[in-house]
Amino acid sequence: MLTHSASLYLAAVLIWGSTWYAIKFQLGVVAAEVSLVYRFALAALILLLFCLLTRRNLRYSLQQHGFIALQGLFLFSSNYLVFYWATGLLTSGIVALMFSTVILMNIVNGALFMRSAVSLRVIAGAGFGIAGIAAIFWSEVSHVDNNADTWRGLWMCLLATYFASIGNIISARNQKYRIPVVQTNAWGMAYGALIMGIYALFTRVPFNYDSAIAYSVSLVYLSVFGSILAFGSYLTLVGRIGADRAAYAAVLFPVIALGISTVFEDYQWTLRAGFGFALVLLGNYIVVTKPRTASA
Repeated sequence: MLTHSASLYLAAVLIWGSTWYAIKFQLGVVAAEVSLVYRFALAALILLLFCLLTRRNLRYSLQQHGFIALQGLFLFSSNYLVFYWATGLLTSGIVALMFSTVILMNIVNGALFMRSAVSLRVIAGAGFGIAGIAAIFWSEVSHVDNNADTWRGLWMCLLATYFASIGNIISARNQKYRIPVVQTNAWGMAYGALIMGIYALFTRVPFNYDSAIAYSVSLVYLSVFGSILAFGSYLTLVGRIGADRAAYAAVLFPVIALGISTVFEDYQWTLRAGFGFALVLLGNYIVVTKPRTASA
């Protein structure tokens, strides 16, 4: 089980770390909310067809659908849209730092809504991880402009991160009540796409499409890998090891993204960034490993 959980953790980290680069090809011609409709609608269609072909149960009560829809609202729609808005006001480094606080939010929300025990070990690991992200992106963190747009972006980041945290807790709740991850994600992503579609229609955003090959390729990648595989791995992990420990993956996403940027965009590592990377790895070790107990 440990080996399987480790593979789920690694899959989520590597895939989501790469989606930071793929999302760049989604911005520009098509509005963010419309791109999100395309992304999660395609992912939901693939998952629903998979469930039908493998004869998985897709029938749930109205109450169960209500909680699945809530997961779609907080994890597959609103959080992404608010993050896209924040990205237009802040640098990617600041966004990464703000999102890394999801591990602390999951600790608090898990204790409030799931009666989960608060682990000092996870809190300590989270502290190292967040400090490491701050060190990696120090050049951006130390030059933040103190203006209205910056503060609005920061509040948006925190709000989007909180939405994602609530989505994590709802997923843990749904798994606790024996609703499988695959079916939950299938319906949840369908609800998320529907919510974004209604919002786009209400705000009169045009449903256009970017004919560039890069847009279509990145859309398929984000739908299949970034949505189906990454969310499937991550949310399964949430049910197994808890939302607090699983959330440390969010601290590692930007590190993987920087690794990709080193190859494709000639990102230059500094001594401070290397020190931050070491802090992130230390925090990860503290969070995902269990302390040895003294033998009787």
